[in-house]
Amino acid sequence: MATDRSALTSLEREKASVFHSWSAQGSINPMMVKDAQGAYVTTEEDVTFLDFSSQLVNTNLGHQYPSVVRAIQEQAGTLATIAPQHGYHARYRAAEMILDHSFDGAAKVFFTNGGTEAVEHAVRMARLHTGRAKVLATYRSYHGATAASINLTGDPRRWPNDNGSAGVVHFFGPFLYRSVFNASTEEEECQRALESLENTIAFEGPSTIAAVILETIPGTAGIMVPPKGYLQGVRELCDRYGIVYIADEVMCGFGRTGAWFAYHQHGVKPDLVTFAKGVNSGYVPLGGVVISEAISATFNDRVYPGGLTYSGHPLACAAAVASIEAMERDGIIENARRVGEEVLRPGLATMANAHRVIGDVRGLGVFFALDLVSDRKTREPLAPYGASSPAMNEILAACRDEQLLIFANFNRLHVVPPCTITDDEARDGLARLDRALRVADRYYVGA
Repeated sequence: MATDRSALTSLEREKASVFHSWSAQGSINPMMVKDAQGAYVTTEEDVTFLDFSSQLVNTNLGHQYPSVVRAIQEQAGTLATIAPQHGYHARYRAAEMILDHSFDGAAKVFFTNGGTEAVEHAVRMARLHTGRAKVLATYRSYHGATAASINLTGDPRRWPNDNGSAGVVHFFGPFLYRSVFNASTEEEECQRALESLENTIAFEGPSTIAAVILETIPGTAGIMVPPKGYLQGVRELCDRYGIVYIADEVMCGFGRTGAWFAYHQHGVKPDLVTFAKGVNSGYVPLGGVVISEAISATFNDRVYPGGLTYSGHPLACAAAVASIEAMERDGIIENARRVGEEVLRPGLATMANAHRVIGDVRGLGVFFALDLVSDRKTREPLAPYGASSPAMNEILAACRDEQLLIFANFNRLHVVPPCTITDDEARDGLARLDRALRVADRYYVGA
């Protein structure tokens, strides 16, 4: 029997009918959105927020980029969907453009619906290519929420789902601010992290390990830019032991760090690259795996046992083509790099001088994190690992009062606006955040 919902508000209807991810359903209070444009999101109450979160760090082009919206509309008028065994222009053109910006030796692209599926398939390819089972992933990482990807994830969201992790081994990557290696310099952190990884490989058995998967720059886990030489060291270890190197670029790819892919900034060549989010700003769900010549050749005469009904969906691929064209034509990646260095980095440094609760500022491009602490000397986080705190809740409430959408995780705030952000919008966002952080100053107890 149909229910009469006419007397309910939009929020009441949303809460009554939609099961929300990563939430206790009884306590959700979603912001009801009417529309969005550029770096701004407007609610049904006509309150406009500056989007310093890029939603889930995916709207790299901002909202409603005209040429991308137009490409989706035009594709829908010609070919709205088709089974993946067929070929069509938007899909091969998207693959060609992605390969053009990938590593030397990148051969093909396997399309998925998003990042978690990209990780699932990259791991499957690596296991089949090597004939080995184990995959190494770092703590302080996020690789997705499906069966394999959630077990590869190195943050607390794995814990309640950790019932199928056979073949997954976690290790510590470099993170000087909270070093587990007692390092005092980036050079020491790099060296000791590589030594630890090599020891893990040795004790797990090199002949059992199919792949090492790394977010080139871990995103949700804290935007920890790896020290110079670390990724090159990982590449050398993978080469030495015949291990596939998977670069997870789902969050940091397609302009986010001021480069097409973040691994370009570290002088390394992966074997497989997972992508999603920024490839088309999430306008239509799309992800994929960039595959090296060697791994692609494994399946020339051997059936690859995997696929998806919507692999390379026409609307998603048309959006990707238009997005990459816009990035090339409109200098969007260059803008992200420049805004990061000229506006965000100095602005956040000034903010850290004003608020002692900011223990560390790190990042590049439009991909920064503030590590919030109650004591700079002890580096006691403002919220415990895997949880929030009254202090963080107050900060987030203050951001809402400032009409600022911010990405938060545990004791961190992530400053991750669209790659299209203007200097004035970036400065405005920093000013709003600076005011919001005033509520946190009283939680600082250090000297």
